Amino acid sequence: MRQRGFTLVEMLVALTIFALMSVLAYRGLDAALQTRAHLTEDNRRWRDIALTLAQLEQDLGLAVNRPVRGSGGLPLPALVGNAQAFGANDAQLSFSRMGMAWQSGVLADVQRHGYRLNKGTLEQLVWPVLDQAPRSEPAVHPLLERVRRFELRYLDGSGNWQSRWPLPGMAALPAALEVVLELDGGVAVTRVFALP
Repeated sequence: MRQRGFTLVEMLVALTIFALMSVLAYRGLDAALQTRAHLTEDNRRWRDIALTLAQLEQDLGLAVNRPVRGSGGLPLPALVGNAQAFGANDAQLSFSRMGMAWQSGVLADVQRHGYRLNKGTLEQLVWPVLDQAPRSEPAVHPLLERVRRFELRYLDGSGNWQSRWPLPGMAALPAALEVVLELDGGVAVTRVFALP
């Protein structure tokens, strides 16, 4: 009995089929890996947004009516809101807040915090003292990158939204604060925080 092997044509057909299946498998694996990387980046981005909003909510929940003296010696209200930060040490939103109850020393005292958008990064500013000396500079903590717009509105006692705070004749603290974060890609996140 004679044994018969594969012909050259059969080998070429088998190799062609194997090559096509390998290309399809590679493309499927590549698509799965790209999807995984995209989802990981999206999850990280939304986690950073959630952490930033949680930090803002915590700070605003501890806001107190404690006016301060600015670095120029002029009195500042307990909460100041501007459309934009003008100087290197200015904030779009700055306010006095209670310290941390579980801390001691400076961290337990009333503190001055602020937020601003600086070159596409939302930053938290923490001043070392409430009543500032002429050269007091805040510690700057970057919170969220790739932010296009940081917009704030303040709810007064009459139920009207204001674009800045305080206005003459208004209470020291607004009833609520609306925050709009517009991110790269056109996604806008809006949150409303009630103030104490």
